[in-house]
Amino acid sequence: MDEFVNVNVVVTFLRMDSPPADRAPALPVGAEVRHASKCSVGFYRYLYNTVGDRYVWWLRRTMPDRQLATLLSDRRIGIHVLYVDGEPAGFYELDRTNWPMVNLSYFGLMPHAVGLGMGHAFLRHAVDAVWAAGARAMTVNTCTADHPRALPTYKRAGFRVLRAVPELWEIPTSLGLVIPPQLLA
Repeated sequence: MDEFVNVNVVVTFLRMDSPPADRAPALPVGAEVRHASKCSVGFYRYLYNTVGDRYVWWLRRTMPDRQLATLLSDRRIGIHVLYVDGEPAGFYELDRTNWPMVNLSYFGLMPHAVGLGMGHAFLRHAVDAVWAAGARAMTVNTCTADHPRALPTYKRAGFRVLRAVPELWEIPTSLGLVIPPQLLA
């Protein structure tokens, strides 16, 4: 029987109803974003676990491989990987199941890429890709477990806050996640 740790977070839900008016900043030299059209479960787990380790990303860690494989094979789910000088530096996941509204399900940088000034440009890549595909709205959520610059970066990209909701997460201790002390219930 699994034990759990209780984690208090505030989840902020955001939405964008029109494309940003300003021009997107360029990705750094040597950076490119590639669509992982046949993303394997192993590669996805590498991306998800590496990006989300410091931010208590836990839900997909509990998803069985078969269920995750089914999700990744859905054409409405898109995994896009940021590479810098040939090395993965981050990823984002777009969920088009409620088309013409698109949810940015996951977005983040690898630890070695955080703080190098590419987060906003990478986010705008995701935002601009959604609008270029003809979407009518885009949503995302973030929480107090995420990087402190996550919410300001989403706002800077053009998202507006809809609501903030306190949540209590019961995270299985078997995942081995390090929970920041300020989040412990």
